[in-house]
Amino acid sequence: MSFSRAENIAGGTVRVFLAEALLFPTGLITAAYLTRNLGPAGYGLFTLASVIVVWIEWSITAVFGRATFKFVGEAQDWKPVGSAVVRLHIAVSVVSAALLWLVSVPVSRYLTEPDLAGYLRLYAIDIPLFSLAQAHRNILVGIGAFHERALVSATRWIARLALILAFVYLGLSVRGAILGCIGASVIELIVARLYIRPPIFRYSEFPLARLWDYALPLFLFALSLRIYDKLDLVMLKALGGTAELAGIYGAAQNLSLVPGVFALSFSPLLLSSVSRALISGQDAQAREMGVNAIRVVMVMIPFAGMAAGASHEITQFVFGSAFVDSAPLFSMLFFGATGLAMISVTTAILTAAGRPALTFLLIGPLVPLAFFADLKVIPRYGATGAAAVTTGFAIAGALATLIAVYRHLQIAPPAFTFLRSLILTAAGWAAAAFWPAAGILLVLKLAVISSLILLGFFLFGEMRPGEAAFLRGALHTASHTKMERE
Repeated sequence: MSFSRAENIAGGTVRVFLAEALLFPTGLITAAYLTRNLGPAGYGLFTLASVIVVWIEWSITAVFGRATFKFVGEAQDWKPVGSAVVRLHIAVSVVSAALLWLVSVPVSRYLTEPDLAGYLRLYAIDIPLFSLAQAHRNILVGIGAFHERALVSATRWIARLALILAFVYLGLSVRGAILGCIGASVIELIVARLYIRPPIFRYSEFPLARLWDYALPLFLFALSLRIYDKLDLVMLKALGGTAELAGIYGAAQNLSLVPGVFALSFSPLLLSSVSRALISGQDAQAREMGVNAIRVVMVMIPFAGMAAGASHEITQFVFGSAFVDSAPLFSMLFFGATGLAMISVTTAILTAAGRPALTFLLIGPLVPLAFFADLKVIPRYGATGAAAVTTGFAIAGALATLIAVYRHLQIAPPAFTFLRSLILTAAGWAAAAFWPAAGILLVLKLAVISSLILLGFFLFGEMRPGEAAFLRGALHTASHTKMERE
């Protein structure tokens, strides 16, 4: 792979990952503040409302997200594509918000939480705002404006934290948390429009049928993934779980953010870059990008082992004693989130290679399989069973997509990287489990173990010749350069 192209995607990934990684500290601060101020029941209601709205928002984004990356990335003039994408986002999101308003009462009755209806109606306002902001972010990725994309994301997470804390402090409780999310979407959209202004009302010459044909299977794939991602929480509540139990389970899910943040940061950039390489006839470089992307996800596995080993200390530190039961759930869900990150990366490779339908064929069955498994497992094993089902099928889905990438694109998963990861996963778990720490010492402990894991990869020879120089160049690119906008 040429270093200029490699540094481009790596530098962009660093930028976007650091921006999206703000979700982790801001999310933890937000969760810690809300769990202490709302209690398990209030936090559970906020989590349920968020799950439903986020399902809708990310499903809308999924309709056109990966198709936007591909078509904008391949276009000589991105504006016709961008205009079509923005107008379609507006139309679909407004209809979706209206439908949520109409079904809010039946949904709240089904989940036996009458107060949920009012929260859903308020939260529905966020759907068009969030969707329009995401359309702008996707266009920025498509044209290679990773720096601007990162700044937009950073603005969102900082604004979300500040607004939620402010509104809840003023005594608005769950509604305050929802208003903070809505305000963050407004600010994100304003900042995005400062960088890029796709025409909203101008007629677009880009054929919408082409966008729909490519978007439909990707939408079905992403919708399946979104439903699967939070199906366990909804099933747990629907099968008799209390709002308190939903809050504990939601807290465990929120702690399992890191792999998802990585996938959110990396996959769009990978799709855009691989698409550009393939359209330029650089197939070997595209395959090398794919192999390295899979390697990066495998390198994340030992950190899941470390998190599992320190799960009780982490949950106690972040959420307090009321949420200590979330520790074993967090241990499993972190591994499941890593499996979902692998699915995101491998399906991005398949999409860039022109096989969008295959992504749904591989991932779509996870939803009914998990649904029926939850029906059997949750009544007997409760929240632990729900976490086990989600984690197990996520890992199975990751294996299926890895096989598909190998069969269709001849991209072989790096076996030695996987073996090294397994060894370091066991070592990371043992170090975290048998080294007691609390408070600020826990932060030091996790930093030391993380450094030792990275050192272990280096000593195992995982860092290939030339990659150290490549990473230095990528970090330099991320810190000192700015992508050209078309």
